[in-house]
Amino acid sequence: MKNILMVSAAVATGAIFGIGAASAADLAARPYTKAPVYAPPQISWTGCYIGGNVGGGWDRFNAGEVGFAGVPTPYVDYGGNHGSSVIGGGQIGCDYEFASNWVIGIQGQAQFGTITSSNPVAAFPGITAQFKVNNFETLTGRLGYTVVPAVLAYVKGGAAWANGSGAAVVPALGGLVGESAGFTMTGYTVGGGLEWMFAPGWSVFGEYNYMDFGTKNVDFLSSGLVPGFGPGGALADTNAIRLTIQTATVGLNYKFNWGGPVVAKY
Repeated sequence: MKNILMVSAAVATGAIFGIGAASAADLAARPYTKAPVYAPPQISWTGCYIGGNVGGGWDRFNAGEVGFAGVPTPYVDYGGNHGSSVIGGGQIGCDYEFASNWVIGIQGQAQFGTITSSNPVAAFPGITAQFKVNNFETLTGRLGYTVVPAVLAYVKGGAAWANGSGAAVVPALGGLVGESAGFTMTGYTVGGGLEWMFAPGWSVFGEYNYMDFGTKNVDFLSSGLVPGFGPGGALADTNAIRLTIQTATVGLNYKFNWGGPVVAKY
């Protein structure tokens, strides 16, 4: 009886281990899933933006008389002058990235900050010609190339407008104005710069612009305060005015729908 019990126990134990081994062998291997790899948003320059800027502006005026009291006269050179001032303003535009590394866009920009300049008029001793640029605007196309994905080198060009004023003043009379005029001039602009996208949606830039407004004949009206310029409100001089402006600015832009989606790779 004792031997029979021992044999039965051995058979039962073997059966249990056999069944366990077979069950383990029948189980499929657990699948292995690789953790997703985070990819940063793809850099894209496509989108519209708005921003502000600050910097320096330099103007250059040349003027001369081409008429007096409505009567044409031979050209009388009033000389030239130049001034500088801190300027600031804003810009708005849209860019489109195409092909490989190329970006094309359009931009409108407005700058404010009065630039004042003056010079004594050699042809009329005691008279000083004084000019001011009050603000100017540009509408330009822009073509850029990404030297690295986050840095855009670009050139720009288009139309420019300037609002200014001029006056003939007499320093010996405490700066009394003999004649004055306000005017708007239209011209062209060319420039270029670098823009760096330092964070999604944000970029900083530095650029230089040159604006040429050509020459425009402007009628100056008498103030009536200085003898020799005629009664107040009367046409005194017609002056040919030439204007150029240069600017160097730095700025900040916020671009809407900047960047691409986060891509998970497995």
